[in-house]
Order: sequence, then structure tokens, then C-alpha cells
Amino acid sequence: MSQSTDFQDENKPIFRHIDADDDSEITELESLCTSCEEQGTTRIFLTKIPFFKNVIIMSFDCPHCFYKENEIKPASEIQIQGIRWTLKVDGAKMMNRQIVKQASAMYRIEELDFEAPPFTSKGSLTNIEGLFLTAITGLEQNQPVRRIMDPEIAEKIDELIVKLEKYQSGEVPFTLIMEDTSGNSFIENPFAPNDDPSMKEEHFTRSKEQDLRLGIGVQFEEEEEEEEEEEEEESADLKDEVIEFPSNCSSCQTPTPVKMKVVDIPHFKEIVIMASDCDACGFKTNEVKAGGAMEELGTKIVFEMTDKTDLSRDVLTSDTCCISIKDFDLTLSHSSAGGRFTTVEGLLTSMKEQLGKINPFSFGDSAEKKSKMKELIENIDKVINGDMFVTLLLDDPIGNSYLQNLYAPDDDPHLTVEKYERTDEQNLELGIADMKTEDYEKS
Repeated sequence: MSQSTDFQDENKPIFRHIDADDDSEITELESLCTSCEEQGTTRIFLTKIPFFKNVIIMSFDCPHCFYKENEIKPASEIQIQGIRWTLKVDGAKMMNRQIVKQASAMYRIEELDFEAPPFTSKGSLTNIEGLFLTAITGLEQNQPVRRIMDPEIAEKIDELIVKLEKYQSGEVPFTLIMEDTSGNSFIENPFAPNDDPSMKEEHFTRSKEQDLRLGIGVQFEEEEEEEEEEEEEESADLKDEVIEFPSNCSSCQTPTPVKMKVVDIPHFKEIVIMASDCDACGFKTNEVKAGGAMEELGTKIVFEMTDKTDLSRDVLTSDTCCISIKDFDLTLSHSSAGGRFTTVEGLLTSMKEQLGKINPFSFGDSAEKKSKMKELIENIDKVINGDMFVTLLLDDPIGNSYLQNLYAPDDDPHLTVEKYERTDEQNLELGIADMKTEDYEKS
């Protein structure tokens, strides 16, 4: 029997309803008195407010200086939303309604334009009459000093105290508003679980400032910063990492992995480089795609070479870019030399190789045309060797080509970038002439 009783005691709920005949669950602790710094006693009681939440009631009593203090704290976490109670008080009987007022709660008497701000007093378990008593006691506390230092203010406070005492009796109807950003304050509803016709309960979303006052805004900001840092790290990892996925060689169809890497070009955008190398037939591919969508405007880049160091400038040409060397009256379409991320030297070398494969000047056996082709390749070699400087033109209708500006973010005196509207023919060639992505309705 004894074991059964002990078992039941151990399994009692931690938070219980208040019972005047049961004080076995009150915990007493010795603690330091903040007034006289002697040892006093703190009593802690865990209880449950009907139709509300669990709360912790604490009281302190010092036998040396007779200092006393009562406080109530929520046993629940801060709620997702704040709470606002509006009660129409009409009659002395309503003044006995219990109230759980947390330190984060403010209350207001509309008819008196009187408001007690949040965080100016500790949490308390009281009733409506107790709110008035606390307010009156607080206002009277420094009145003797005010009457000497500032008689006008003291007189106005005396008038307010008289009004509060009149309302404290409950004989004069008034509206009580209590708002708690933590969502853990409460006004008793004697009709529970039914609605109280005199009371309205509202929930609201806290502002950032209110979160900060509750001490949770900093935590949220830290969590957001941590998430942003994690995203940045993941993005950085992706840029540093070479991704490999299975594919087939476009020449012999042998299974060949394709390697992909994301590269961030300063003052431009991210690009994706994909490359493959077939062990079976030796065929290699190297493809570059600009990240993001097609630009609204086309781009025309004019670069005037003046020094051998210009050969080391980075160049990105998309697969729609046309490349021209004005000095040689030479133009290669995107089908010949597009889709590359290289240097000016690499671009010129690629153009020379393309001329060897696709020779528009040497059809037939004309010696004159062959001589022109030989001269053109020799001139390109001179540019590659730094013995001749030319003007390059990159014309990309989708705006995804780029040539490095060594003076960035300032203008480069030898580099001109021009944005232009695409022609109808270019839109038709790109397949976007009849494309509609806004206000689209399915027919």
C-alpha cells in the first residue's frame, strides 16, 4: 500500500490546480535578500490556471528587514503571437476577476487615458482591483519629493490617483486593455469554456522591435545570419567543386564522364564550364554556358589592343557570339568559335584553327585565294606573338559574352561595351520572336 501511494505521488502532475488544503508542493529555498543582504526564504509553487497555462508563482519573505516580494513567471515558452485582451468592466463584481500579468504586458484604462508600460514591473497573479492598487501605490511612492521639487506634476498625479481610486470601486464603468507581446498574460473568463460577452481576445504578430525587447530578435537574427553563412559556404563549395556526371562521347558514343565547374567572373556573372575527354577515341569537348537567363539587350564589345599584355585578358564568348577582326576584314560566326572561356590569345589561336578547318577563302584551286589565306594566318600569328595589335569586335545578341576590363570598376579607355535592341531577324533566329512569358493565358 505504501509503495502504491509513493508511486502515485511520484506520478502526480508537476503543475496542479491551486488547493488551499494542499501545501505539500510548495518548495522553499534560502535566498539572499536584495534589501538587507541577509538570508530570506523564497517559496516556489507550480500551478495551472484553468483554461490557460502553467505558471510559476514565487514569493520572497525576509525575517530581518521584513522585505516581501511576489512574482509570477510563465512556465510556457514565448508564444508565436502576442495577445490583446479588451474587457468592458461594469460593476464591482467584475473587479475580482483573476489576472495573470507578465512583465512584458502593458495595461490601459481607456476612459482615463492611463497606461502602465511593459517591463516596468514584475509579473503578478492578481485581479482587476489589484491592478489599480498597484498603480496607485506606485504613483504615491515619490509624491512627497514631487510636491517639493515639482508641485505642478505632483498635483496632476494626485488628481489621477483620486480618479483611479474612484474606478477601483467598480462603480464607474470602464474599458481595460491588456496587451502582452509574449502571449502569456491572461484575464479570467468566468463563463469558460463559453465566450465572455464583455471580453474580446485578439492575437497579433510582433514587430521586430518587440521581438528584440523579448530577447528573441537577436536569436532570430543570429539564426538568419547562420543560414546565410551556410548558404554562402554551400555556394562557395559548389564553385570550388568539380562535379562529374555520366554521359556518352558525341563522337563514338562510348560512355564518357562530363566534368562541370561553376566559375564566378568578376564584374560579370557566373559561368558553367563543361568538358569531356574520351579515352576510347581521344575526342575532347569544352563548352561554356553563361549562368542566368538571356539578357534583355544584345551586347557589342569593341576592344583595341595596344600592348602584348592584352593577350592575357579573359574572354567569354557564348555560342551566339560573332567575332570580328576589323584590321583583317575577318568575321567568324558563333558556329565557328562560340562557347569558350579563354584569353584573347586563346581566342585568336582558336580562330586560326577554325580557319584551317573551315576555309571560306580557298574554294577551288585559285592561287590568289590560297595566298590571301596564308597571309591572314601569318597576320594572326603576328598578333599572337605580340608583333601586331588589332581591334576585336564581339557581337552577341543575347548579351552573354564578356571581355575583361583591367580597370574595373572604372572604365577601360581601350574597351567599349554597347547595349542594343535586337532586330526582329535576330529574335526570329534565337527562337524568341513569338515567345510570351508574361500575362500568358492558356487558350
